[in-house]
Amino acid sequence: MSLTIPNILTLFRIVLIPILFILFWLPVDWARPACGIVFTLGAVTDWFDGYLARRLGQHTNFGEFLDPVADKLMVVSALILILSGEPKLWMVIPVAVIIGREIVISALREWMAELGKRAQVAVSMVGKTKTTFQMIAIAFLLFEQPLLGIQIYPIGVLLLQVAAVLTIMSMFLYLKSAWPYIGESRN
Repeated sequence: MSLTIPNILTLFRIVLIPILFILFWLPVDWARPACGIVFTLGAVTDWFDGYLARRLGQHTNFGEFLDPVADKLMVVSALILILSGEPKLWMVIPVAVIIGREIVISALREWMAELGKRAQVAVSMVGKTKTTFQMIAIAFLLFEQPLLGIQIYPIGVLLLQVAAVLTIMSMFLYLKSAWPYIGESRN
């Protein structure tokens, strides 16, 4: 295993997960904003580690494996925290859609890789847009309190709904790309 700067940033995102849980449940006024900031830091390192891996030519097998795992762990952990604080239908549905899609697409990518067709399910622009909306929504929902006089929690709820719609759209695009291989028989 090569400990490159991008890999260190990816590991750092995983280390942030228990910090999110601790902050979320601390009984102090600044806990939720701090939780939102920690999540935002993780989201920024997600972008930054990919940028550095490309820029510095530091792609590693370990990084290619761990980066999506770290992303999913962080997003799912944050969504579970948000849902635990607001167990309402308008939160349950987008959280279930987002987590369900992550499971389906992870399995699809693994299966396509076994077929040697991993490139057929590459990340699309819809997927990247979904991720942007999702990360902003989660950061706003974790932060919870007004920011610069703006009520960001309801904005976060709306953005999470948009992310859920984009999640469904991107999942269908992935499935459409894989469909010709799903119907093939194995000989």
